[in-house]
Amino acid sequence: MQLKRLIAQPHLTYCTNIHAGESWDEVSQSLDAFVPAIRDAVADGAPMGIGLRLSGQAAFSLQQHIVLQAFQAQLQRLNAYVFTLNAFPYGTFHGVPVKQDVYAPDWTQPERLRYTLACIDILAALLPEGVEGSISTVPVGFRHAADTTEAMNAVVSHLLQCVAHLVHTQAQTGKHIALALEPEPACYVETTQEAAQFILTHVRSTSAVAQLAQMLGGSAEQALLALRSHLGVCFDVCHSAVEFEDPAIALHELRQAGIAIPKIQLSSAVRIPQMTMSQLPTVQGFDDAVYLHQVVVQQAGQLQRFVDLPQALAAFQAGQAEGEWRVHCHVPVFLQDAGAISTTQAQLLQTLEACKREGFSSHLEVETYTWDVLPDALKTDSKAQAIARELDFVKKVLLA
Repeated sequence: MQLKRLIAQPHLTYCTNIHAGESWDEVSQSLDAFVPAIRDAVADGAPMGIGLRLSGQAAFSLQQHIVLQAFQAQLQRLNAYVFTLNAFPYGTFHGVPVKQDVYAPDWTQPERLRYTLACIDILAALLPEGVEGSISTVPVGFRHAADTTEAMNAVVSHLLQCVAHLVHTQAQTGKHIALALEPEPACYVETTQEAAQFILTHVRSTSAVAQLAQMLGGSAEQALLALRSHLGVCFDVCHSAVEFEDPAIALHELRQAGIAIPKIQLSSAVRIPQMTMSQLPTVQGFDDAVYLHQVVVQQAGQLQRFVDLPQALAAFQAGQAEGEWRVHCHVPVFLQDAGAISTTQAQLLQTLEACKREGFSSHLEVETYTWDVLPDALKTDSKAQAIARELDFVKKVLLA
């Protein structure tokens, strides 16, 4: 591979969670089906980076040496490399109602730890020399996942075990990988500010640092350094926009708090500048019954939150949710408008401009996983063409 070209520029990719498939065979087949056309359209002859989504089933299959070897050969054939993993959705992610099950198992559960450790080992084996790795993960869990002391202790213990494994992995392989919590509306860690508070208050508490120091057989200072290096935040632009955050301010706050941003996920949400009765049919078209579509409504500077689109629609029809709506539904990044409604593309562009000025993260991943359930009016290209168009859009903004 042309490693100088890999290392010199930020790594830009798309997340393969846009493709249906839970088994490793299905994932591998989807890469053969889509990567060549996308690579030829956007990579200019260079190796193409892949943001690989692995289900629990696929990850445990890929731990087998013979399967991993076959995948490494496949990457060579595809002229591609993996630098980031999406280890957020453990179970089935397409074709059936997913809703809040997407957060299970959460970080209170040993199975989330086992799965993430497997992903760390896989990524360490796949990373080209000189390229850092990132793994995005569940923001603790759904809503009240860690409300009890017992649950929080389990979460912190599991995250510390991951960090310890990441430190040992780097010592053994020379590969640096960071785990990144991905804030999302209606989750335990919902906003960028909550993510920073969670990390600083719980994962970097005096007792947690002491626990990690004991695991590593080192000092508290070394443990804190490991936490800063190996555990951070995955900044999802769609999620941030739904929360009405200013992306540049949010990114600055993470940097000022000394919290790493291993990956930025590039996506736009649905935006309705002023919700009206005439827009109900259009908005209802995004209620696909597969994914949670959290809604945040702003009126007179106040935010109103709904776990899913049907609740928000019912509240509006009852006269209780008037104002600007932001809906958690990932739409193609090149769309400024989505038919009769708008998108949060402005927040995406602000994020990209901030990255151009100040870096923030060397991993940029387009994530429009809702392609299969988007209203037909938004699917003006084939899936491969749309992915290539999204990547090309981002590249042009970054180079402008």
